[in-house]
Amino acid sequence: MKISTKGRYGLTIMIDLAKNYGDKKPLSLKAIARDHDLSEHYLEQLIPPLRNAGFVRSIRGAYGGYLLTKAPEDITAGDIIRILEGPIFIVEGIEEEEPAKKELWVRIRNAVKDVLDTTTLADLANFEDSEDQHGYMFYI
Repeated sequence: MKISTKGRYGLTIMIDLAKNYGDKKPLSLKAIARDHDLSEHYLEQLIPPLRNAGFVRSIRGAYGGYLLTKAPEDITAGDIIRILEGPIFIVEGIEEEEPAKKELWVRIRNAVKDVLDTTTLADLANFEDSEDQHGYMFYI
């Protein structure tokens, strides 16, 4: 399985909106694009499927932008990836595989699905790199 820029940038949009959740002020794609050095035009193409799925809503006007329609705890990475990338496949045509390999592909697919479906936007928005937190110092 390869997640394209659609999935990666879609997660970027949604994580930023999750960080902004609770503010009544919408977040613009221009700001997201600027903060992450991405194409605003490309991000604009990712919003319609997310809006159609009911995860974001737009606010028009000079101070417009986007807001999440659901709490970050209620949206998973799997939801976003499926909306933007389609179903999760590890290997196509596994029906023709020999049983041992077929079982391996199914187990890998299930593990990937489990990670995506148990990781919420809240988890991603609140993530802190534990390596940076500890700042271990070693002396010799």
